[in-house]
Amino acid sequence: MTPDDLIELFDEAAAAVRAAVGAIGPAARRGRTGRPGQYALDVAADEAVCAVLTGAPVTVVSEESGVHERPGAAVTVVVDPVDGSTNCARGIAYWATSLAALDADGVLCALVVNQATGARTTAVRGAGAFRDGVRLRAAPTTRIEEAVVGLGALPDRRLPWKQYRAFACAALSLVEVAAGGLDAHVDTGHALAPWDYLGGYLACVEAGAVVREAAGRPLVTADPAARRRLVAAGTGALADALAVIA
Repeated sequence: MTPDDLIELFDEAAAAVRAAVGAIGPAARRGRTGRPGQYALDVAADEAVCAVLTGAPVTVVSEESGVHERPGAAVTVVVDPVDGSTNCARGIAYWATSLAALDADGVLCALVVNQATGARTTAVRGAGAFRDGVRLRAAPTTRIEEAVVGLGALPDRRLPWKQYRAFACAALSLVEVAAGGLDAHVDTGHALAPWDYLGGYLACVEAGAVVREAAGRPLVTADPAARRRLVAAGTGALADALAVIA
């Protein structure tokens, strides 16, 4: 499948998630399953997204239902049906569907949709990152004192950043770095799974941002057991300054 084919597939999958979650009433969105940390809305979203993706010639790796093998597939799609599930459950307008396609050379293309607003970020390897058709460029900020930084959680050590934000949605925080709204994002507090960050990772890379793993481990993986701590920044100097809290 070409990147254009995959982005079209991703749009269809994201629309299916939006419809499935939209059919759940506000009170019911807070319902939980027996799995720790999982909402019933996560299951509904996963069923919707997998119904679309598993019809394509790709292997699927989903946060909620694991690996759906497609023997001989050259592409693996890593998907978080609802990133920011608690935001979604509580009616906070900051939650996303994130999809990334991996081939033998790395992340081929990605789509991250803010499902609360409809803002749509796409990225294709070597062809740039775009939000609603507008090309993205990461911010040129180098000094932490001038930086607005997204955090995964409050760190043990506070740095002298200008301001910080904690959005509780890694995919959207990363695409904000790609767009230059945030100068950086640091995964303080806990590590991320591939479905949390791969879509935003490619957007950052294609927008000229620097993305590193705190312990130097490879970021491009479809292993559902992998956990990584990211530092993403518009410049290498800012990434260096933030690495001490990752």
